[in-house]
Amino acid sequence: MPRIWKFGDSVNTDDILPGKFAPFMAGEDVFQTFAFHYVRPEFAAQVQPGDVLIGGRNWGLGSSREYAPQALKKLHIGGIVAPSFARIHYRNLLNLGIPAFEYDLTELLEDGDEVTLDAQTGLLTYADGTVQLPPPPEFLREALKEGSILEFFKKHGRFPGEEPGAEASTETASAAE
Repeated sequence: MPRIWKFGDSVNTDDILPGKFAPFMAGEDVFQTFAFHYVRPEFAAQVQPGDVLIGGRNWGLGSSREYAPQALKKLHIGGIVAPSFARIHYRNLLNLGIPAFEYDLTELLEDGDEVTLDAQTGLLTYADGTVQLPPPPEFLREALKEGSILEFFKKHGRFPGEEPGAEASTETASAAE
């Protein structure tokens, strides 16, 4: 069963994946094994698919390094719940299909608590009950069904929420690549 990994406030992208372990430094096939290398050295070896990260305020601040959320994607994180996110990092998470919920669970759950998270509805279930997180908007639920906003675009030639048949401009299409 997925479990909680709890972090504090102001977890930055260097905490998530230190720059010296970027894919172009460590290698595309292993960079994720350095996730939280200095903050939680055991993390990459022990995290399981579907595990949920709980953070404090301002999760993902710092540089907008896309390889930090890419490492979490490669580790099959089930979602991240924090009271607030750095905006660019939040968008990178969503682009890659990592559910991110703005909600404060820091007082409710602890490291290792077993949970299930329904990314489509935002329902988080734990031993003592459930929490209804703010559900993702329809366009994001649509994207998550395909894996991510980027995968949705590749498959449908449009962004989620756009009307089917709406053609993406050349500018939009090249930005998604």
